[in-house]
Amino acid sequence: MPYDRCDRYDCDVLVIGAGIVGLSAAYAVTRAAPGTRVTVLEKERGPALHQTGRNSGVIHSGIYYRPGSLKARYAVRGAAEMVKFCAEHGIAHEVTGKLIVATEREELPRLHALVQRGRENGIPVRELGAAQIAEYEPNVQGLAAIHVGTTGVCDYGAVARQLAESLAASGGEVRYGAEVAAVDRRPWGVAVRTTGGAVVRARVLVNCAGLHCDRVARLAGDDPGMRIVPFRGEYFDLARPELVRGLVYPVPDPAFPFLGVHLTRGIDGGVHVGPNAVPALAREGYAWSAVRPRELAGTLAWPGSWRTARRHWRYGAGELHRSLSKRAFADAVRRLLPDIAEADLRPAPAGVRAQAVLRDGTLVDDFLIREAPRTIHVLNAPSPAATASLPIGRQVARRALGVLGAAGV
Repeated sequence: MPYDRCDRYDCDVLVIGAGIVGLSAAYAVTRAAPGTRVTVLEKERGPALHQTGRNSGVIHSGIYYRPGSLKARYAVRGAAEMVKFCAEHGIAHEVTGKLIVATEREELPRLHALVQRGRENGIPVRELGAAQIAEYEPNVQGLAAIHVGTTGVCDYGAVARQLAESLAASGGEVRYGAEVAAVDRRPWGVAVRTTGGAVVRARVLVNCAGLHCDRVARLAGDDPGMRIVPFRGEYFDLARPELVRGLVYPVPDPAFPFLGVHLTRGIDGGVHVGPNAVPALAREGYAWSAVRPRELAGTLAWPGSWRTARRHWRYGAGELHRSLSKRAFADAVRRLLPDIAEADLRPAPAGVRAQAVLRDGTLVDDFLIREAPRTIHVLNAPSPAATASLPIGRQVARRALGVLGAAGV
């Protein structure tokens, strides 16, 4: 066993959050240091019930992200590792490739910039003229496009469940229905009390609480310097999935961390359309009717929320319009897929993105991992975190094991 143990500890590493990042971190600890006692606390009845299980299931290539950033490095590496992990464990997946399509002339410079960025990130990219788009997607129209061959799809919920099973097989534990109420950090370690009254004592705490990560950081006595501002992503299912062969994306606006309304053929053969990005009225606000006044008040009290709104109000107004008007949403999709009608869009479950916003209104664009005494906080891990979850997990595990080693325990 790598560390001396003491009866006063229930585990060596305590992870909060059984989404794909938290489970990957716990899994990585047990693989890097067998015998290390790992416990995961999850407030829900099972794993992956929020960001991990409520997205389009895309294995991102890493083409969008600034060269050298954590997102670029971990997404490129993670995409290959995710395909391998799914293959090894019999999890449904497919490397479909995707098109990024320019439909207006002003988008062409941004499309060419993506080609250069992809090459800098080591991603194979093929440039296409308007006539060549039909080779991949006969029903899609545009002025130009790029084809990214390493993009795919998988079942991230199944990946998370497999990580939980592998963790249990290595002696780890996931406790469901265990919502964190208090964190007491002492020189000897960390004690966490759940809303049910249970107390778990650990040497190191890892905060992977996703939509609630900033709240957990404050419970631990740390100022995270950011707030999670939740953005709901609304989806539709395409009633005529035969119109789309794989994945089709618009050219994103580099000023935003959102990729725009896109078309995704999933592993079940259906086609997801979306998401948009509108402010949610609760951390888990999957519908306009989901309102939590205390959480909404916390968002509105954060100066960065108002600064973001003032800076990006035009973009936000367009997203809000598409949320309230199915016709407007269909019009956005028709830019890529002219043949669809409003009736072809059937409502599907929404997701909520946990977006970190700084006090000055900056939308945090990269993964954000910070350390405090006996604690590692994962403070920004939205898309492509599912794709990058295995490398992120190893990075978090290295930091947690480093804390254990530095403490001489």
